[in-house]
Amino acid sequence: MSMALLTVAGVALDALLGEPQRRHPLVAFGRLASRLEQRLNAGGRGWRSHGVSAWFLAVVPLTLVAMILSWLPYVGWLVDILALYCALGMRSLGEHVLPVAEALRRGDLAQARQRVGYLVSRETRELDEPAVARAATESVLENGSDAVFAALFWFAVAGAPGVVLYRLSNTLDAMWGYRNERFERFGWAAARIDDVLNYIPARLVALTYALLGKTRLALTCWRRQAPLWDSPNAGPVMAAGAGALGVELGGPAVYHGELHERARLGKGPMADADAIERGWQLVRKGVWLWLLLICLGAQWNA
Repeated sequence: MSMALLTVAGVALDALLGEPQRRHPLVAFGRLASRLEQRLNAGGRGWRSHGVSAWFLAVVPLTLVAMILSWLPYVGWLVDILALYCALGMRSLGEHVLPVAEALRRGDLAQARQRVGYLVSRETRELDEPAVARAATESVLENGSDAVFAALFWFAVAGAPGVVLYRLSNTLDAMWGYRNERFERFGWAAARIDDVLNYIPARLVALTYALLGKTRLALTCWRRQAPLWDSPNAGPVMAAGAGALGVELGGPAVYHGELHERARLGKGPMADADAIERGWQLVRKGVWLWLLLICLGAQWNA
């Protein structure tokens, strides 16, 4: 089967079924990663070398397994589809962000805070309505890049082993890539590897958001504001996304009891329930555009 057909099949499976409710492979992987971290970073005393070793032990064997299985005759194509399906989080993203918008429209701030708390690591108990909407909009833009577009990119580049390598690396970054006493040294490798794997996809996503929204404003925000953001990959994605939507994102946020003064992104009114829904539609339209380009590329090379 062609890569284009495999990609369409994986996206369709995610749209139909959503993420697996039982025995999700990433849940099992998370337990494995936790055990590795407890052994190699006990008490937060692990060094960078321990983090590198843990990353290899967690990621490389499973990537090799995916590679071998994808080479099997008759069933290799099914392994490819299932790998992409398990790596994608498109339907799940919509199922998490849209209830935040719905709660805000109902005026149920408590429910909106609870729902957005499932999406972000910042503290949400004291957020007002604009702050909740801002957090949800930022989440849909950034998670659209990490959990959807980057997975599609690495699947298109290297099939099942590519998407498995990326998704496991991204999961380790989410678990270990913190700049705190426990993970400053141990999580360094996971964070840097994820930065490398996301470098090209993030910029393609920023361009996608710009093309499908307020293009000139998005490109201007990308150029001027992205360098002000802490993350080298989230900066372009969120700045371009905020500009494409014509809203203001970023600003102060509280993480683990500590106030972080983040740069302002985008230009326009404060985010609201409509901005959340438009952000979700931006991701969906971007996926359709990518699928179209992948199919056209396959036709061109045929």
